[in-house]
Amino acid sequence: MKETSTAGWRPSAWLWGILAGTALQLHQASLWPGTYYAACALLGVVATLLLARWRRPARWPDRALCCLAAAALALGLAGLRAANQASTALIPALEGVDLQVEGVVVAMPLPVAGGQRFRLKIERAWRDGEPVAVPPLMDLAWYRADHRAFARVPAEPRVSVDDALPLLQAGQRWRLPLRLRAPHGSLNPHGFDYEMWMWELGVQATGYVRHGQPQAPALLASQQGYAVERLRQQVRDAMVQQLAPAGRPQAAEWAGIAGVLVALVTGEQRAIDREDWRVFRITGVAHLMAISGLHITLFAWVSAAMIRIAWRRSPALCLLLPAPHVALWGGVVCAGLYAVFSGWGIPAQRTVLMLVVVAALASTGRQWPWYMRWLLACVCVVLAQPMALLQAGFWLSFLAVGILFASDRGPDRHSPALPQASPAARGLRGALAAALQLLREQWVVTLAITPLSLLLFGQVSVVGFLANLLAIPWVTWVVTPLALLGAVLPPLWDAAAWALRPLMAVLQWLATWPHAALWLAAAPAWAGLAAVVGGVWLVLPWPWRLRLLGLPCLLPALLWQPLRPAHGQFELWALDVGQGQAVLVQTARHSLLYDAGPLYGPGSNAGDRVVVPAMRAMGVHGLNSGRLDLLVLSHGHVDHTGGAEAVVEQLRPVAVMGSLLPHERQRLGIAAAPWQDCAAGQAWTWDGVQFSVLFPGEQELGTADSPIPRQSSGNPMSCVLRIEAAARGGYAAAALLPGDIERAQEAALVQRHADAPAALRADLMLAPHHGSNTSSTQPLLAAVRPRWVVAQTGYRNRFRHPAAAVQQRYQEMRIGLRNTVHCGAAHWQSDQPEVLVCERQKRPRYWRHEAVEVGQTRRTLDINKTNQPLILDEG
Repeated sequence: MKETSTAGWRPSAWLWGILAGTALQLHQASLWPGTYYAACALLGVVATLLLARWRRPARWPDRALCCLAAAALALGLAGLRAANQASTALIPALEGVDLQVEGVVVAMPLPVAGGQRFRLKIERAWRDGEPVAVPPLMDLAWYRADHRAFARVPAEPRVSVDDALPLLQAGQRWRLPLRLRAPHGSLNPHGFDYEMWMWELGVQATGYVRHGQPQAPALLASQQGYAVERLRQQVRDAMVQQLAPAGRPQAAEWAGIAGVLVALVTGEQRAIDREDWRVFRITGVAHLMAISGLHITLFAWVSAAMIRIAWRRSPALCLLLPAPHVALWGGVVCAGLYAVFSGWGIPAQRTVLMLVVVAALASTGRQWPWYMRWLLACVCVVLAQPMALLQAGFWLSFLAVGILFASDRGPDRHSPALPQASPAARGLRGALAAALQLLREQWVVTLAITPLSLLLFGQVSVVGFLANLLAIPWVTWVVTPLALLGAVLPPLWDAAAWALRPLMAVLQWLATWPHAALWLAAAPAWAGLAAVVGGVWLVLPWPWRLRLLGLPCLLPALLWQPLRPAHGQFELWALDVGQGQAVLVQTARHSLLYDAGPLYGPGSNAGDRVVVPAMRAMGVHGLNSGRLDLLVLSHGHVDHTGGAEAVVEQLRPVAVMGSLLPHERQRLGIAAAPWQDCAAGQAWTWDGVQFSVLFPGEQELGTADSPIPRQSSGNPMSCVLRIEAAARGGYAAAALLPGDIERAQEAALVQRHADAPAALRADLMLAPHHGSNTSSTQPLLAAVRPRWVVAQTGYRNRFRHPAAAVQQRYQEMRIGLRNTVHCGAAHWQSDQPEVLVCERQKRPRYWRHEAVEVGQTRRTLDINKTNQPLILDEG
């Protein structure tokens, strides 16, 4: 009896140990040598075998030892996997140089503006005729020879009369001239970790196909395997051709609907328009609008029901194998095939593994309690993909499933029976009971996972319960089946599109409701975990008086406000936006944003991707105490104003200031925002902190009655802002934000304040013009005398900012230079002027890319974190 009881808790200790060991390995700042991980795994195996033969242990020591043995085994296995992947990383010497590679297209290519993106599995590579080692898997772009992201970049001569790109297909084998770079993304507080995402996919290089090379791209073979990907591509292209052909009325609307249906059928989430994604996030239905665990599970259930019905029609088959077992595993197999067709993404893999675990337990007759089955499924997923522990979808899906199990009250024994009721009455009662059960489950899941959504995303969809109540049955039982059957009967795609249109209209209407979604400041981990526990507590099948004890657990996360600077002090965040500029300044009760980041490409900008999410996480969400008091746009260049429209639309600043001309404000979509021109002499005080505009002055702006109006809003017109804290101990810390002023403007600025040198003094300064060779002159640095200079630049940017001569100048003057490429977002506080905190050093992880300073070659294509083209340069 003792052994039987021990067997109940010993497996749970092993399972918890596996999760703990994997989590420990994922939080390593750097990887150990592979031999250390091998030794750790071997130790775990030996300890597990010895413990398995330990027949009469003391309960708690045995449980602890089992947990430690499993943790060592899991840490070793996850570490070996990570070390093996790290060994294939792209070496810095191969970045930005011309290479020739041969490889096979392994995934369905994606059309993008000006070209197409695809994933290539490399067979061999060489440089100048010599073989080189490159990562085995890379994401590439192939753009037309005349493609430019911005019109201000001069066009290069066409390499041919017809520059149309070939139709890429999965299974094609190509020889291509490439330039590569390591995946490098922005790193900001509570922001998207692009480098972790690429690591999960196994992609360790990005790049683009070169034009005008002696060895042109050559198709070597077709249909080299990957038949499923080719089929997915054929289905996708057929759907787009049927639903959104060129010239169809309301083309934009139909293209958006086609993108959603493509995602539902093929799993290609990138087909969904960004505006539609915004609506789905606000209404809380984003999990429905692609291949999700819900869709795969439903497919398995329907397939199992159909197999069971068909199998039972044959007595001989039933005698051979029981229909329930055949249906169970048949459903799992069908779900696996559906997941493979959908692209075998990580969420699909997770769902199929969960179904396999449940089917295996049911087939072996093991009567494990629900929490053991749930835990075993978690462990199987983590063993197959350790990085799943860092995915929001993993936690949301497993928490939802666990909550449904834990809150299940079982059959309702108090429901009155209706033995004499007619079949119609019993059917009506059954349908009503099913509807009530669906309503209860939706309410339970919404209430339980909302705190986790708040912890992971900082957002709560107020209309999410209503939106999901409408969308889940409609998408699950109507739209998705029609879209899937359309692969056999294409006219059904039109039926699916017409079924989706009213739902899209309702979701767009819900998204326009005031406060349809609430963004709350990112709470600390303890408050977030307390909120998750409180949400789970509220839905457990206990007396309501006991469940109400979960409400206080929610309050810290819901009411959390980040600590603001003391009165008279301020803090500054130089966000990591790539080659551009965006700086958040906060006082005790006010917030200022200096520039809004660059435009990355068509439909992609730093405002949407970096600035707005980071500011919301820091408590600046555009409402009441979280309002943005002032947006300053230093000048009109796109690397400073690319995200302005998104910031104005989503954060609604009280006022906007800058050096932009009226037609530029119109082009950016911010003409309706309250505007004030930037001019030297403007000053104001917030919470004891002094703000002063130092440039441009009257000489640059001209007089109001000047016969020649100002025609430029470029670098020479940059708005220079100085911020000074209240004096502490006789010393007042300050920061200087000079925009993109250059040598002439720096000289003018120094000359105008020659009689008051303290007016330029600052502890922290943004590198003028990102550290270009035409700025950061010695007179300005001598006048400002900063402790720190922060250069906001992009990895391998085409301008080579910050320039080597400028870096040398800073070093000679003993000024600390921090580049956001190496630092990530930089955080500085006026009450600690000697300290500058870098986000990359604050949160080191082994999958993060460490940028290496290397010489850049001609015509470097800079790729942003979404791998869209930025600028093609001749210099």
